Amino acid sequence: MIVLAATPIGNLGDASRRLIEALENAEIVVAEDTRTAVHLMRALGVENRPRLMPLHEHNEREKSAELVELARETDVLVLTDAGMPSVSDPGFVLVETAIAAGVTVTALPGPSAVLTALVLSGLPTDRFAFEGFLPRKGRAGALRALAAEPRTLVFFEAPHRIAAALADARDAMGSDRRAAVCRELTKKFEEVARGTLAELAERFAEGARGEIVLVIDGAPARSSDLPTALAEVASRVDAGERLKDAAAAVAAATGLGTRELYEAALAARRG
Repeated sequence: MIVLAATPIGNLGDASRRLIEALENAEIVVAEDTRTAVHLMRALGVENRPRLMPLHEHNEREKSAELVELARETDVLVLTDAGMPSVSDPGFVLVETAIAAGVTVTALPGPSAVLTALVLSGLPTDRFAFEGFLPRKGRAGALRALAAEPRTLVFFEAPHRIAAALADARDAMGSDRRAAVCRELTKKFEEVARGTLAELAERFAEGARGEIVLVIDGAPARSSDLPTALAEVASRVDAGERLKDAAAAVAAATGLGTRELYEAALAARRG
């Protein structure tokens, strides 16, 4: 079978007994980076020397069929550098291929940056949506499209992009929207910074170091009547936001048409 195994996201003490036993007995270990896998086994005191095979974004589609055939004869243990395979990491194509071929897939649960950040954020946990990494291009538009999402939102973000991401989120979702920047989770310098998007954008204006998970509160229940929406657009414009951007953000949050709201706001300003 294919065995997806979660690995520590920072603290080696989070390695499960099942993970260690699987590494000790594995004949084949498939890893995002085989050097990281070797380091992990040494750090955990695993003396087994299985066959190591790389599986990453550049070869996953090519290698998946081969790995599935191997899994018909023996267990194939799949690792990523940290966390659960296939969650913003290689693994999904392999799982898809295995299921289509009738090969069993199972998982060894373990550390998750998504869930760890969610529960530490102080934001609602009953309903949430994981959005992976924010797009490098079109990030502002992607955030505007999520402005009306009522569920708590969880993102991965690179340290050199967190300042711009927070600024875009503030502009798209509103300065007062609650959020948390979760940095270096489970590691020695773990940090969870909570506040509004405006506060966090200012705090991390120079960027940050380490692995980062950004958690943003879902949109509150909003009135969709035009006068209320126009008042909010006016308030955002008075605070320095461009009229076009303010209308787009408020429209996304209320369900009103962007063009309708923009034109009504223009008419109100002229009047």
